[in-house]
Amino acid sequence: MQRGQESPDAVKIRTLPVQVAAHLTRRIVSGEIEDGRAPSELDISQEFGVSRVVARETLKILASLDIVDVAQGRRVVVRPRAEWDYLSPLLIEWLPTEIVGELLQELHQMRALLEPELAAMAAASISDETLDRLSDEIDRMSALEADPDAYLEVDHEFHMEICRAADNRILDRIMYSARWLGTASRRITNEAPAGLHRATAEHTEIYEALVARDPAGARAAMRRHLSNNYSTLLAEKGKQTKRAGRRR
Repeated sequence: MQRGQESPDAVKIRTLPVQVAAHLTRRIVSGEIEDGRAPSELDISQEFGVSRVVARETLKILASLDIVDVAQGRRVVVRPRAEWDYLSPLLIEWLPTEIVGELLQELHQMRALLEPELAAMAAASISDETLDRLSDEIDRMSALEADPDAYLEVDHEFHMEICRAADNRILDRIMYSARWLGTASRRITNEAPAGLHRATAEHTEIYEALVARDPAGARAAMRRHLSNNYSTLLAEKGKQTKRAGRRR
């Protein structure tokens, strides 16, 4: 599974502070830092042979992801893992595959709670202009079923159009913030045989309920789509686990 949210052939250019922050995060996750005390600015500078400026920027990155707190007196403390910013693409990129897998399952729980209701809300007030855009996206999905990377971009936009049509700015930002995990999830489900053809059909069902201005129908169609996605996610993860086991 791709741990990052970029395509496999993407060129990643990481600054030195980001590289050091990634190394320290992986060390924390692996349990090498057990007492909750993270390296200080001076510790980082000495261990990695970097300037104090780089060390300071490293700690700022870790603090921005809620991984550490820099307390008074420059003492650096590791925050509880439950409080880390798991919606950050950087953090997702640094985490082990098994943790990302857990996060994708939690993402499904969030989507199952929100998206059926967003579809129902959208059905009650959706504009003809939005329906036209959704229709265009359905057509593009049909044309891109042999191109999973391009398909997932249209897939994401389809769901965001529905979210915007629900006209709730807070829910819109929650959905938008989860886009990196959503991309990782779609990369897995897109690998299923005929998965994209099935997804196009399910998106079409959602669209038809929206055209009918049928909140109950839109809710049910979205719920079916997400349930099928989750089943596919678990099945594909199982296949990947078996393949990884055979390579060992």
